[in-house]
Amino acid sequence: MLRALLDRLAIRPFERAFSYDASYLRALLAASPATFLKFSVLSGLVPRRDAPAEALAAAGVVATLREDCGPCTQIGVDMAVKSGVERAVLRAILAGDLATMGDGAALAYRFAQASLDRDLEAADPLRDEIVRRWGEKGLVAIALTITTGRMYPTLKYALGYGKACSKVTVAGEAAPFERPALLAA
Repeated sequence: MLRALLDRLAIRPFERAFSYDASYLRALLAASPATFLKFSVLSGLVPRRDAPAEALAAAGVVATLREDCGPCTQIGVDMAVKSGVERAVLRAILAGDLATMGDGAALAYRFAQASLDRDLEAADPLRDEIVRRWGEKGLVAIALTITTGRMYPTLKYALGYGKACSKVTVAGEAAPFERPALLAA
């Protein structure tokens, strides 16, 4: 009963909202509704008001692309569009175009890369700049965005559901997509 209710109230609406196959979440739910509920809470961890939406989008895209080649990245892009991030900024983030994405997005983009690369020499001054601009709360928001951006694709692939790559679009239009730029330090 609980499994059916959670599928109907949580998974299916998510799939409809983002045209996404969330079979891996159903597998998690089937294995343990309690674990599914605990995992579901994690997506709400990011305090979205504590850093600019463009910075959160950049950090999220960099993090998600370290684990995924399309579907989870697409959800992050779609959520960023819904939160008001300009389409041109999202296209620039996907293309790795630091000059076009804007200062805040570029700062978070470079910080996410440096953090994921464990490049302390690069990350430390970027972290200091984030704190200067948006405070400790902004830093926490960006750090949690990086963390949660990797969780879903990692779970999906670990459970055996990560089988397909796809093109990423911004508001229905194909986006320039430079994955190697996101993987390089």
